[in-house]
Amino acid sequence: MIQKIRQHWFLFSLVLVVAAVIFERSNYLVRIGLALKDNYGPEIMICLIFFISGLLIQSHQIKAGIKDIKSTLLSLAVIVVFAPMAAVMFCVLPLETGVAIGLFIVAAMPTTLSSGVVMTQTAGGNMAHALFVTILSNFIGIFSIPIVLSWLLSFLNQEKELMIDQGAIIIKLTLLVLFPLLIGIGAKSLVFKANRLNKFKMQIINQWLIIGVVFISLAGAKQIILGNGIAFVYILILVSAFHIVLLSFSFALVKIFSIKKGRFESIIFMGSQKTLPLSVMIQISYFNEFGTALLVCVLHHIVHLMIDGYLSTKMGKENLD
Repeated sequence: MIQKIRQHWFLFSLVLVVAAVIFERSNYLVRIGLALKDNYGPEIMICLIFFISGLLIQSHQIKAGIKDIKSTLLSLAVIVVFAPMAAVMFCVLPLETGVAIGLFIVAAMPTTLSSGVVMTQTAGGNMAHALFVTILSNFIGIFSIPIVLSWLLSFLNQEKELMIDQGAIIIKLTLLVLFPLLIGIGAKSLVFKANRLNKFKMQIINQWLIIGVVFISLAGAKQIILGNGIAFVYILILVSAFHIVLLSFSFALVKIFSIKKGRFESIIFMGSQKTLPLSVMIQISYFNEFGTALLVCVLHHIVHLMIDGYLSTKMGKENLD
């Protein structure tokens, strides 16, 4: 049990943070979270997350990933095209507005920053390609998120139309994501020359920063979430179904285009996983009054870690056999 907790500490930490904030009666944690939120805590953490991500990127990995054009296009097809279409399909269900918005935010996101790369490697896939898809999809996301999210929001039937400023989102994503990422990539060679960078520790720091962003977001939305406690179960079912649909489509593409072992793993995990920090940032910035939207983002991340963690381990064992 202890070994499993060590292996999946990030998942357990996410669950503990959610439980601690939601069920703590004194609201001491809420006050801390709100103080951080009012002093640009989420923005600073997101900048650091992408700066560290830039430090961890290696140029030879990017070059290796660029060569596999077919797998890259298939991964992007799942991330940018099919995920939003799947979210629209789920709109036939009688979803509460906040839940629908949360699902739309998740669907519009690029792929995850770290877990997909790790799981691709665990499953015996091309880690370099997974990393390249991460970089490319997050760069494309700077411009695709405002367009895709605006399109998805148009499917919500309500008296007051929800509007978002696409230009403002692009500026915010550029400042908080693109610039820190590029600065990290630029600083990487200097850090490595000085031999001062411990990649494992930097990844741990990155994951703690993600937990910090979730903590701040939950603190601001605690009362709204508690007021919709019964929604927890059906949101859990919803995000599980949504992720399974994305996985199924990814496997279908691999089958249709005859992608072999060693190459298809990155399509499976990078295509179906969605980044959490950006989704939380969008929810905080534009849909803060919809607490259930945050719950959708966090629960989907937890669910895909659990499902894909099991799947990657199983695929890795099969490759060894």
